[in-house]
Amino acid sequence: MTRLYRHFITTSRTARKAFPAITLMEIQAKIAEGERTHRAEARMIVESSLNLRAVLNGVTSRQRAHELFSHYRMWDTEENIGVLLYVNIADHKVEIITDRAVGRAIPSAEWQAVCQTMTREFANGTFHDSTLAALEKLNSLLTDHFPDADGKRNELSDRPLML
Repeated sequence: MTRLYRHFITTSRTARKAFPAITLMEIQAKIAEGERTHRAEARMIVESSLNLRAVLNGVTSRQRAHELFSHYRMWDTEENIGVLLYVNIADHKVEIITDRAVGRAIPSAEWQAVCQTMTREFANGTFHDSTLAALEKLNSLLTDHFPDADGKRNELSDRPLML
């Protein structure tokens, strides 16, 4: 199946089936729970597919994740500690984009392990549990490197965004 066809047939309904309301609420709670223990700002965006023009132009999931990181101003946190967890259903991809401070502190191999926690189980249709497990790992990494002792303010929404 070609990439163009996968993006054509993958709809918002597909994404809602993979990430129903109860899963989204638990993701939001897991992000909020983590942000009580670390200073970083995490956000999750799930996108069913790219528009066909983007696919024809060769836009990768990683490029799209960078675009969304910028669009939602995740780079604009006080300590440069924004983290985007991006899921593209049609591409079967999970990308993590980090702001400067986080990127310097945590090696990419650590983030790849978080992504693999999700993608390994996504193949079996296990979106709920694998996403929560990945967020647990993400929160642990961020707590180790950016512990929060002072109860910082929340700069970005914890609510996952469905595109």
